[in-house]
Amino acid sequence: ASSYSGFLLWHGGLSGSIPLLLNTKGNFSEELIGGTIPISATLFSPFNLVILGSLFIFLPLLNSLMAKPEDPQTFFVTSDTKEEDRAAESLADRLDDSPVVTLVLAAMGIGFIMQQVFRGEFALDLNRINFIFFFVGLLLHWRPRRFLMAALDGAKKTGPILIQYPLYAGIMGVMVKSGLADSMSQIFVNLANAKTLPLLTFLSAGLVNFFVPSGGGQWAVQAPVVIPAAQHLGADIPLTAMAVAWGDSWTNLAQPFWALPLLAIAGLKIRDIMGYCIMSLIFSGALISACLLFFA
Repeated sequence: ASSYSGFLLWHGGLSGSIPLLLNTKGNFSEELIGGTIPISATLFSPFNLVILGSLFIFLPLLNSLMAKPEDPQTFFVTSDTKEEDRAAESLADRLDDSPVVTLVLAAMGIGFIMQQVFRGEFALDLNRINFIFFFVGLLLHWRPRRFLMAALDGAKKTGPILIQYPLYAGIMGVMVKSGLADSMSQIFVNLANAKTLPLLTFLSAGLVNFFVPSGGGQWAVQAPVVIPAAQHLGADIPLTAMAVAWGDSWTNLAQPFWALPLLAIAGLKIRDIMGYCIMSLIFSGALISACLLFFA
């Protein structure tokens, strides 16, 4: 959890896709803004350096306070503890063992293929072959847990990633193509003034990130909403753009998508780190919000 919380800083640093894109000639938002924005106004601006410095100091302190004291006691798994684990299964655990999830996902996949066939749009390319294999494999294993276990047997470290990436891509497609992500951003923008726009943009970006976990993809969705709003309200455009970047990285703390590679290497489940990550989410959200309001 401590290692993963360090991921929060990425979009405020040199690997951040949004600030680098803003400094790139010919990027899609250049026409909206009326030019490029140098990294001196985004990455190396006072507001961004204050946020980075504060998180760099206080996040490790928070993680050290949450760390459990060393306990040499060894716990043995007995038949009694297994029964207790089964009794304590969550709704998510029960859904993992339910064919209902399989049937719902398979119905959507088959429905999409049939729609393309009837429209004459179906072509057997690499993407559709992978798409068909995914849903056929899911149906043959019948229960989601069995499908995931089979993926783990075949690819120990990357199995969960290979399964969840296509599902997240589908969610992202629905959010973008339906205009729902745009509508979410618009709701926050409608409530804003020049002072509060960066903060509300940050919060809306955090919400959209749950469905569009991609910095560049998220900027493509939110830029056409937040840039004209910043221009109309007279808000700071670089600060508003970086609010999207920070919102994108902020809710990664509660977003399992990017944690999957780390969890696979560590041999952990998302529930093992989520409680700690939520505490970091709350703390960092308050800190970033305060900085955005102060510098707006």
